[in-house]
Amino acid sequence: MFASIGKMLVAVGVLLILIGVILLVFSKIGFLGKLPGDIHVQKKNFEFHFPIATCIVVSILLSLLLSAFFLWFKK
Repeated sequence: MFASIGKMLVAVGVLLILIGVILLVFSKIGFLGKLPGDIHVQKKNFEFHFPIATCIVVSILLSLLLSAFFLWFKK
């Protein structure tokens, strides 16, 4: 019982590290938040930014990663 919990905690830790590294790399690339479909409104005293397309891309990538993660643990 504790061995399976330990494996899961290690896998979650590794997954978090990978996500952190990916976010660091993508922040240097600079295309996240500037995809076509992202909403950006700027007026005199108001600025609104809602990255719809970026949210969709990140959601698809995380879904694929989590599906692979759970498929790996199913074995």
